[in-house]
Amino acid sequence: MRNTLELVLILLASAVFVVVVFRSLRLPPLLAYLLVGVAVGPFALAWIPDTDEGRHLAEFGVVFLMFSIGLEFSLLKLFQLRRAVFGLGFAQVLLTLAVVLGAAVFLGAPWQAALAVGGALAMSSTAIVLRILAERGQLETPQGRDIIGVLLFQDLAVIPLLIVIPAIAEGSGELAERLALAVFKAAVVLAVLLFIGQRLMRGWFHVVARRRSHELFILNVLLITLGLAWLTERAGLSLALGAFLAGMLIAETEYRHQVEEDIRPFREVLLGLFFVTMGMRLDLGAVASNFSLLLVLTALLIALKFAMITGLARLFGAGPGAALRTGLALAQAGEFGLVLMVQAQSLALLDRDFSQILVAAMLLSMLAAPFIIQASDKLVLRWSSAEWMLQSLALHRVAAQSLATERHVVICGYGRTGQRLAHLLEHERIAFIALDSDSERVRGAAAAGETVVYGDASRRETLAAAGVARASALVITFADTQLALRILHHVRALNPALPVIVRTLDDADMDRLIAAGAAEVVPETFESSLMLASHALVLLGVPLRRVVRRIREVREQRYSLMRGFFHGGTDEAEDPDEAREPRLHSVALMPGASALGRSLGELALDELGVQVTALRRREQRMVSPSPQTALQAGDVIVLLGTPEQLAVAEIRLLQG
Repeated sequence: MRNTLELVLILLASAVFVVVVFRSLRLPPLLAYLLVGVAVGPFALAWIPDTDEGRHLAEFGVVFLMFSIGLEFSLLKLFQLRRAVFGLGFAQVLLTLAVVLGAAVFLGAPWQAALAVGGALAMSSTAIVLRILAERGQLETPQGRDIIGVLLFQDLAVIPLLIVIPAIAEGSGELAERLALAVFKAAVVLAVLLFIGQRLMRGWFHVVARRRSHELFILNVLLITLGLAWLTERAGLSLALGAFLAGMLIAETEYRHQVEEDIRPFREVLLGLFFVTMGMRLDLGAVASNFSLLLVLTALLIALKFAMITGLARLFGAGPGAALRTGLALAQAGEFGLVLMVQAQSLALLDRDFSQILVAAMLLSMLAAPFIIQASDKLVLRWSSAEWMLQSLALHRVAAQSLATERHVVICGYGRTGQRLAHLLEHERIAFIALDSDSERVRGAAAAGETVVYGDASRRETLAAAGVARASALVITFADTQLALRILHHVRALNPALPVIVRTLDDADMDRLIAAGAAEVVPETFESSLMLASHALVLLGVPLRRVVRRIREVREQRYSLMRGFFHGGTDEAEDPDEAREPRLHSVALMPGASALGRSLGELALDELGVQVTALRRREQRMVSPSPQTALQAGDVIVLLGTPEQLAVAEIRLLQG
């Protein structure tokens, strides 16, 4: 028998290894925790026994998940998504319950078990779906808002289901009285906490915050969360309901965002533990003996939810493509479905073997969810002829907007950064076209007369329609490395000479982006540190001229496009060192020049300490041309180096 420390080490080592693998494959880590539980549980390797203590501890994962959902719960958000929440979300949960209850009546199964199963199958995975949509930048799309609305109603529907399932499990006698009592208790608790607790919560948080102690603040959050969970459990309700109410109460205070940051480590760790214990409950022997049935149930679950949600989305006004994407994103089971299944199994509402197979089918559907969502665009284009029409119409709008422009700038992303860039270009009378996938933002900006159109900048067809082949530059304003790499790949195929400037959060991916063809990468953290340093140096008494010079030197070292400048006859050096600083110098290759017909690599100008920053050939300007570029008569080469180096390089180019 292993001691507690050995069990913890086994669990930690297994979790770390599997999560690293899943992160490398860009899969949700919650699925990794499930596989860890299956592997180390009593029905597989049996490294960790399935004990009551572990299951009780796992309940805290559900508590903190419900608490974080309560923090996100706001009347304003509900009002904005009311059609998706109380229309599409309510209809989806109700229809799922009706279908499962109808199947139970047809098969002669108890309706109590069918209600528990229907409630479990109605849930989708909030943690998996929202994380993938956020990574794909699709939260603000029409289908993204529908998906968020449905997930929000599902999370809310868990509360009454957690109350109703224990009430119906006690038998058929006096069922109405027990349900009425449970609803009455919930209403009283809600009324007391929401109307009285809200004032107390804000006042108490003010008292705690004045102490200016981070440890005290975290302890207070844990006390309120677990305390309200204990109160609702003592009232005959559930721990999850109390945690949800705690989150709702704190969400109405000004401390909401601080609480969300402080509670995240506890939530992630305990939620991971919950998924581990869910996996430990899976009997691989029972699953293996019914493997064909498991595959059928998994396929049936995904197909049934996909068909229902797609149909309901169309009924509530979604377009064919958006409805299909919504159905594909929500076709899997969810973590709260597992909670309801565990509750139903502990109350003896379900046969053990059947519940094992059903839980396994739910887990398989969750494992399949990332792959289904990743493939959703291809599937929608294959299944929906209307989607082809919509895509063609969108491309037509992009092309129509860009046809009248040439030598323009293509702006990928029209958020705050993109809009500021567009306004600067507009002041300089430089033509541009902006692409953005947020329909509301595009509608508002276009109504104001700005040159922005709806389009996915990561698609080759959209970039071609935006006139990338005729553009003078392309700027990626959103900090998403994967999308930026995809755009760079398409740009290199459409217009290899087009300079591309990429925004990124930090310089961790700088080398990858430059290797993919970016002319320049602008890291936000680097620029913010320069601004902080410049303000600090000025406040410390360093002369402004020296501060500007230092900042320029750092930028020139970081950004190749900003290194050096063309000197004129009126330029005066600040000191002798500045006279030896690198500068830009252009050399025109006339007929008879020694470098004609030779590549830049053959000329080996870098051996002289000189860098070729650009090459102009007729009306085309190539930034950082490749060493394989062969020089032609009429080319103008832009060199960067000291005056002595530039003189030697010019002689090599012209005379050999």
